[in-house]
Amino acid sequence: MTGLVDPPGGRRWHVLVRGTVQGVGFRPFVHRVATRLALDGTVRNLDGNVLIEVNGGRPAVAELISVLREQAPPNAVVADVTVTAAPAGGPRAGFTVLPSTARAAAPAHGFTGLPVDLAVCDDCLRELFDPADRRYRYPFINCTACGPRATIIDELPYDRTRTAMAGFAMCARCAAEYHDPGDRRFHAEPIACPQCGPRLSWQGPAGSGPVGADALAAAVQAIGAGRIVALKGLGGYQLVCDATDPQAVEKLRTRKRRPRKPLAVMVADVPAAERLGELTAADRALLVTPARPIVLVPARPGGPPAPAVHPGTDRLGVFLPVTPLHQLLVRALARPLVVTSGNRCDEPTAIGNADAVARLSGIADGFLHHDRPIRARYDDSVVAAVAGARSTIRRARGYAPQPLPLPVRADRPVLAVGAQLKHTFTLARADRALVGPHGGSLDDPDALTAFHDTLAQLCRLHRFTPDIVAHDLHPGYASTRYAAQAVPADRRVAVQHHHAHVAACAAENGVEGPFIGVAYDGLGLGADGTLWGGEILLASYTGFRRVARFSTAPLPGGEAAVRRPARMALGHLYGSEFPLPATAAPALLARVGDREHDVLRRMVERGVNSPRASSAGRLFDTVASLLGVCDDAGYEGEAAIMLEAAAAGARTAPAALPWRLADVDGIWVYDSAVTLGALLDRAAAGEPVAALAAAFHRTIVDVTVALCERAAEASGVRVVCLSGGCLQNRILATGIPRALAAAGLDGRLHREVPAGDGGISYGQAVVAAARIGKGR
Repeated sequence: MTGLVDPPGGRRWHVLVRGTVQGVGFRPFVHRVATRLALDGTVRNLDGNVLIEVNGGRPAVAELISVLREQAPPNAVVADVTVTAAPAGGPRAGFTVLPSTARAAAPAHGFTGLPVDLAVCDDCLRELFDPADRRYRYPFINCTACGPRATIIDELPYDRTRTAMAGFAMCARCAAEYHDPGDRRFHAEPIACPQCGPRLSWQGPAGSGPVGADALAAAVQAIGAGRIVALKGLGGYQLVCDATDPQAVEKLRTRKRRPRKPLAVMVADVPAAERLGELTAADRALLVTPARPIVLVPARPGGPPAPAVHPGTDRLGVFLPVTPLHQLLVRALARPLVVTSGNRCDEPTAIGNADAVARLSGIADGFLHHDRPIRARYDDSVVAAVAGARSTIRRARGYAPQPLPLPVRADRPVLAVGAQLKHTFTLARADRALVGPHGGSLDDPDALTAFHDTLAQLCRLHRFTPDIVAHDLHPGYASTRYAAQAVPADRRVAVQHHHAHVAACAAENGVEGPFIGVAYDGLGLGADGTLWGGEILLASYTGFRRVARFSTAPLPGGEAAVRRPARMALGHLYGSEFPLPATAAPALLARVGDREHDVLRRMVERGVNSPRASSAGRLFDTVASLLGVCDDAGYEGEAAIMLEAAAAGARTAPAALPWRLADVDGIWVYDSAVTLGALLDRAAAGEPVAALAAAFHRTIVDVTVALCERAAEASGVRVVCLSGGCLQNRILATGIPRALAAAGLDGRLHREVPAGDGGISYGQAVVAAARIGKGR
């Protein structure tokens, strides 16, 4: 903020506020403060910012600016306040809100703060259930503190005429509230009521049915009777059923083609969540934030949900109602509800009424539609509390597309197109990065189309034209192919997968100098053309050097070994970089059978379709199979999740299994064969699976610290950035930083962006910006 200097000929200033300052009640807030301070002037939205023109004495104006920065509305994010002197003249006496304006040129400073969708606030909730209120039980009640934002915007600045609400003319009473500076709906752009706003409609097997309150009643009746309902939410359709009805849950799984992946459960309030999970104070705080994410918590043994809701894991995803419609539904049914994305497995979520019917008719028994269009697809966000703070697993509704800081300035606009799975993209300009919402797997053609659509929308909203496109090294990724088609080679920046992981962690932690990067994930193409996944890097934002890794093992059948951990276990038995006795796993060999065993052994020994990888994620798969926890993965990461759940059942704190570090061509290598051999010996001796699973986790913690200590001794670097999908494992995410601290090292975790591949695009953008700044 610049200082106040008396302008020539009067006392008039221009105050430009950047950040998330639209759709959060910021203009009404400015109006109230300025009026209280007896200042004359105006406030308006300018592009995605707020511009204040104010006349008054220096003390009053200084107080206004201080209040803007320090007491902004709860959902606002003030990134910058710039004050400039203005010539004499200007506004009349009094303070008014002016119509918004937009400039033709793209903004010079990063991004405007596109407002995120906000869960229904307490004030609206009281009105929703107040029989005397004119919006009693109205499913679309909202105010300046809550309601749809990012999912309804057509253009910036954020005004009703530039949103999906443009087609709903305000009635006289809503218009009066909208224009009343003393009303909390003053300039609430989605303002609506039963007389003038959106309306529910029901579509059952026989076709169109009742509307309004009767449509809701039909949905309640259907769910209560064990049927599945497709409900139109904020950022897309959701599939809803009774979480306590095993048959309904199994029916949903069969139709959705999601046999084992856990399903999220919506409950009425925090006490209801307490009955399902063992919540910490951090969990409770996350549940009630305006983002209303799905929060992963330890499931309470014998809790209400049907066992099929979260098979094979001790974690349960719970969240509270997001919209007034969710509130009405959950309270009417008075039980936990499965609420999951309105799609078949890996497809994008349906957002249009006709699209939902076309895609979901084979899944849902009925549809609860409404007539407010959804302009952008936003799935539910998923988070967990790690060491008392939020760890983001899926960044979508409620968090995206909030801009994030860039540790290095992007002098040319950068588009980073991310990886293949858990896809996101990032726009980077000046000092800000905008990470798009979670988009699923680009293996699915419809998900690829959704990526194109969401990218086009955010580029249009922010008047963003990429000059540089950053992408992964892997030529087979759809995102890499997109980059090759988007710009010529001299405007592309290839970023190694694991460098992007650790750069993302460093960037969101504000790390400035070199850092040690720990990247543990499934697979990523390495700089040497082989598959990596258990890496220790000495890195900066412009480059890295690989200083340590996990030992390699073959993946018999390539991708087939990812889907079947038993294959990965056989790969370790017959092809580990360091020898492992193959006869040590009779139980596995018996489960696999002679034919598959013989075929896979020959593949490994002959090197046929068995690429080698130094992958931490595949090592977790191997251990899960060797211990009999999981031989076939029904979804990505299932084996590791089940192994983590097994480890959580250990009765005592485990000691690490034996391990060894070897020097291979100047790189420290963790010899996992030593660990696996000891694991198999102790399993054969009858040691419980839970104890062995916990001991394996302890081993990975100890190995990681030992490798980081060696990197620190050689480099003098003490900051360690922890990334990759394996760092979403709560045992590693709590144990590694604690052990690093005991060793005198400073471990950093992800908070704002996912440690998994959902954070890759942010890391790519950071690396590209840094390389551009240094001339690559």
